[in-house]
Amino acid sequence: MVFPEYRPRRMRQNDTFRAMIRETRLAPDQMIYPLFVMPGKGKREEIPSMPGVHRISVDQLGREAKECLDIGVRSVILFGLPEKKDPMGSGAHARDGIVQRAIRELKNSAPDLTVVTDVCLCEYTDHGHCGCLIGNEVDNDATLELLALTALSHARAGADMVAPSDMMDGRVGEIRAQLDENNFHMVPIMSYAVKYASAFYGPFRDAADCAPQFGDRRSYQMDPANSREALREATLDVDEGADILMVKPAVAYLDIISRLHDEFDLPIAAYHVSGEYAMIKAAAQNGWIDGDRVMAETLLSIKRAGADIIITYFAKDMARLLQNS
Repeated sequence: MVFPEYRPRRMRQNDTFRAMIRETRLAPDQMIYPLFVMPGKGKREEIPSMPGVHRISVDQLGREAKECLDIGVRSVILFGLPEKKDPMGSGAHARDGIVQRAIRELKNSAPDLTVVTDVCLCEYTDHGHCGCLIGNEVDNDATLELLALTALSHARAGADMVAPSDMMDGRVGEIRAQLDENNFHMVPIMSYAVKYASAFYGPFRDAADCAPQFGDRRSYQMDPANSREALREATLDVDEGADILMVKPAVAYLDIISRLHDEFDLPIAAYHVSGEYAMIKAAAQNGWIDGDRVMAETLLSIKRAGADIIITYFAKDMARLLQNS
């Protein structure tokens, strides 16, 4: 069909027609909102590099949960700032650790909220790396037990899903075995299957106080130049028992999201990370862009690439925009 017989603009001429044929849609219940939990009481501190995002104390979580549920955001992912750190990151799996307390508070105050937990050691180690060390190198195999203990402690506290983000080889299988052995076989694993050593994480490391004290994470996070490697990483996690595969970051890796979506039949998640969020917020605050429209367009691009789930600091903002549209 050629012009003038076929006119694509016919189906763009009004809101009804445009909505009728819209291929990609955003929904609040397919977004996960990150929460940073800190020690103390009555605390709510805005993160300077992430306008609109706060560190909050455990006693403030009920209010946050109600706000999320009221606008249709039904899932959160927890990151903890512990009172103390040590070389082994022992606070990560402490029964009364910051995340464990946060889980119990959320399940008591908002039982309808789905609580996902980040499973990693970087927020709990005094050196800031994602595992225990031998010299200045992360010991992959020794770290696996600690990660599994952390995931188990989250499940015991009431977490609905665990999400290992450390990028240690074999950690999904170790966590799955530990959960199953302790009768948590119905707790899913959302694996950070494809996590790149990205420059887009800067604001998060400020928010969670988890920047490495020496070196970097390129020996365990992926090289941004590689895409075929992403398929190998994801295949390993599928074989070990992952229920959801995540790509992180999102916008700079839309091609990777698309490849995983085409290659695997598991749900695909994408983490729209702190740097991606901060750039939009900064440009909007300076009046250089329409923040709401760029937010929506960016999240649509992640969905269009093939993500079923988006972890984003924009979850509440986007939900309100959808609610009012």
